[in-house]
Amino acid sequence: MSPAEYKNDVGLRVEPVDGPEDIEQAFHCVSEAFGRQAQDGVWIAMNPGWDTVSGKASGAARMVARWKETTSDKNGNPNTVFLKATLPATKPNDERVIAGLAIWVQASCVEGHGDSPDDDVAKAMNLEGLYPGNESEQRYLAQVMSSLHHTRNEVIKEKASQLPPAVMVLDLCAVDPAYQRKGIARGLVQWGLDEAERRGNLEAILEGSSMGRHVYAKMGFEAQLPEIVYHVDEESASRDRPSNLFMRRKGNSS
Repeated sequence: MSPAEYKNDVGLRVEPVDGPEDIEQAFHCVSEAFGRQAQDGVWIAMNPGWDTVSGKASGAARMVARWKETTSDKNGNPNTVFLKATLPATKPNDERVIAGLAIWVQASCVEGHGDSPDDDVAKAMNLEGLYPGNESEQRYLAQVMSSLHHTRNEVIKEKASQLPPAVMVLDLCAVDPAYQRKGIARGLVQWGLDEAERRGNLEAILEGSSMGRHVYAKMGFEAQLPEIVYHVDEESASRDRPSNLFMRRKGNSS
């Protein structure tokens, strides 16, 4: 970036990631938001060692692997979109700063219309690879993720008999605390809403954390049920788990 371009480069940009390097940088935003700021017990369990060099590298590598495995629908649209939110560089000739990340998923039980929900959570998330030989931790994570996504998956199944037979799911949205209150989360969400409309006015759904649900509510999402209840074994009942609400947005116009 030339000094002249830097001087005029003043806005937020939201766009699909360009490559693994983007995701590796964005993982820092996610870990700062969910690990350090929110201290989200489930996210921390899913990312052991997130606050260490090796743990961050492993977490970013898992995210990169997911990005590389993206499938496409019958129209050639990617079923999973990793979005980066960037801000202008602080110095001339520096790269733009990645300040946030979102993952949008087109989901459907109908072939060619999106990714279908995974029935085997432990296998889909490779929990054995995450916690080798630790059946207790694997079981706990399978239980909390099944609970968290239960209503989401029910909606996806219901859509199979409707037109269009798919939804857009905001699977993750995180903004580095150092850059919050700049409209970044809103930008990441709006991109997905616009894309949902472009793909046939798909309904948008999400699980809203206490940190993000106020933004989602302002953008037309409504809570459908009381707090999500995590069904876990008694041995794990005392562990900290985040507050989440299942939210839907049926009208996807801006």
